[in-house]
Amino acid sequence: MSDTPFIRPDMKAFLDALAAMEGPAIADMTLEEARASYVALHGIADRPARELAVIRDLACPGPAGDIPLRLYDARETRDPAPVIVFYHGGGFVIGDLETHHNLCTEIAALMDLPLVAVDYRRAPEAPFPAAIEDCEAATRWIASSPVELGREATGIVTIGDSAGGNATIVVGQQLAADPAAVPVVLQVPIFPLASDAFGSSSLEEFAEGYVLSKAAVEFFDAAYAPDRSDPRAMPILGDHSTAPPTVLVTAGLDPIRDSGRDYAKALADAGCSFSFMEIEGVTHSFTNLRGAVPSTQADLERVIAAMKCTLGA
Repeated sequence: MSDTPFIRPDMKAFLDALAAMEGPAIADMTLEEARASYVALHGIADRPARELAVIRDLACPGPAGDIPLRLYDARETRDPAPVIVFYHGGGFVIGDLETHHNLCTEIAALMDLPLVAVDYRRAPEAPFPAAIEDCEAATRWIASSPVELGREATGIVTIGDSAGGNATIVVGQQLAADPAAVPVVLQVPIFPLASDAFGSSSLEEFAEGYVLSKAAVEFFDAAYAPDRSDPRAMPILGDHSTAPPTVLVTAGLDPIRDSGRDYAKALADAGCSFSFMEIEGVTHSFTNLRGAVPSTQADLERVIAAMKCTLGA
């Protein structure tokens, strides 16, 4: 049996192209360069944004000032419905509304539900737990069906990738502890950091050459400075018995893959309702590589199908 992991042909072609660029590693960049490189990567690798009836910037109050948001909807108006809240990836350091804009248009279009993306504070300017505080505050505001949003939320669907996957789980745990909160009817953590990635087999196996590197994980961790004893940083430590219905997604070639697997086990041990999808032959960030790695569009559509099935749509 070969020790070489399976890599899809289109994924391998993209990885080979990245390697040929021979650019500096993220850990060797300035903060500004790292953020610009993340925008550039998604700009060249993702599919174009969809045109939607509504794409509108707005803001809500937060613990340290207004939190920028972006509303996406395929319809100008709609009846009361669940509202999707999206938390972007980027290690809590380098992502923003622009890096995940194309993906958000795709999710809003395919789900035919309103989606609000949250532009939380980033580290190192605002280390842990600033991002989580913003995500929770924004989600509560969205759930309150404010006039500014123009949508009445019957429930909340939380979704995010990587660091945003961590926020997805954490916000679900926080709202579940509040009986007065609008319910999270579905959570969708995509290749999330749920448990400590350091010491995991996947972090060593895919340390270099698979989009996200071990050095990048260390770079993000140093900037975000999470308290590893706090469930808001490591949601594997939280209460899983009250987890909402879940669609959990990992990537087979991801250095933090095992962290997502740990969360799947925690949900199973707690007897929760969840679907677990490990997407084989692709790397971390595959949801933002759908242009350069065309097969991943079908993977995203499978995730959407699981979301619809779970919601009974």
